[in-house]
Amino acid sequence: MSTSVSSKSLQRRQFIRLAGGGLVLAAAATQSVRAAPFDVPDSAVAAWRGPGAETDVRRWALAHALLAPNPHNLQPWLADLRVASQVTLSLDPARQLPQTDPCGRQILMGAGAFLELLAHAAAERGFRAEIALFPAGEPGERIDGRAFAVVKFEPDANAVRDPLFAHVLTRRTDRRAYDPSRPVTAAQASALQAAAAGLPVRFGLAGAAASDAARVEAIRAIAREAWKIELTTPATMMESMRLLRFGSSEIDRHRDGIAITSPMLVTLAKLGFINREEFPAPDSSATQQQIAGFDAATASTPAYLWLVTEGNSRRQQIDAGRAYVRVNLAATALGLSVHPNEQALQEYPQVQKPFDAIHRLLDAPRPTHTVQMLARLGHAAPGTPVAPPAPRRGLAALLGQPQT
Repeated sequence: MSTSVSSKSLQRRQFIRLAGGGLVLAAAATQSVRAAPFDVPDSAVAAWRGPGAETDVRRWALAHALLAPNPHNLQPWLADLRVASQVTLSLDPARQLPQTDPCGRQILMGAGAFLELLAHAAAERGFRAEIALFPAGEPGERIDGRAFAVVKFEPDANAVRDPLFAHVLTRRTDRRAYDPSRPVTAAQASALQAAAAGLPVRFGLAGAAASDAARVEAIRAIAREAWKIELTTPATMMESMRLLRFGSSEIDRHRDGIAITSPMLVTLAKLGFINREEFPAPDSSATQQQIAGFDAATASTPAYLWLVTEGNSRRQQIDAGRAYVRVNLAATALGLSVHPNEQALQEYPQVQKPFDAIHRLLDAPRPTHTVQMLARLGHAAPGTPVAPPAPRRGLAALLGQPQT
């Protein structure tokens, strides 16, 4: 009898581990399960209050740049200030996504967003940011630790301040369901397109006109398929699982990755019922719940935006990141919510079918063109609070110093 009871107890524990792991990624994908109020320590989001009275313009600008959107919130940037009036920027090789972003395209887009915010901040203080990309040469097929940019800060009384800078501290990524009854207007679409103008990217948007309905639905179908592939491919799924941060103490310790604040999930993790090293079976109820959660958020999405480059060089990836953060800031100014859906744009073998499909659908023939960004766009659902900021490691970590 004792053996039977022990066996049942073990089976129950294994079930909870799998179910818990599945629920976690469902919550992370849609951010539909949260504590109330949002339980992230102030120290983990202190960077969003701004740098305060920094006398070194480089440090002041970097404190804004580190708020840039980046994949899985890894914040892989490192800054070297040893040369006066100059910042040398590189990428931490340990903060990459070798499974979902094997070529480092998304990581470099995040670097581009970082550079755009850095230039905005410099202009606010009366400086011109002279950016030299890849001073030691462009990386090859994989991102390495060499510098991606050297930025010189030159005093310039004529430096043009960008009005989008006013929204840097309030920019958010909103992964929740949107209000399907509130479409994106043609005027809003035009304002977003204008934000990307001046950079060598093609901006596209579907959902601002009734005639876009078929294309929006086609994008939804491809996004759902790509998400399901990522979720049911062990290597890509586990890459996300290992970046989960449960509850205040883990979030504050890491200040990166995917923050989980649901009281139920945090409790399960603390009790040892969530195994971040175990792959949930594709046919498990946990995995099916995740698929259903993503499908629901996708179904609520009234519009999608995308960015295309003619080619896919490392400089074009940087340019796409600069364009994306500008569009994100413009959306913030318009009261719109944005959530990147990059799953169909990733380059690992299993996702090839939706990768090809999204390029055909968005008029980006391969291999001459590359869809660099695909993002959900809409208004927050009625009654939902403002999307919370993502944790940030802060200026000390950017400069390679101990986190405080």
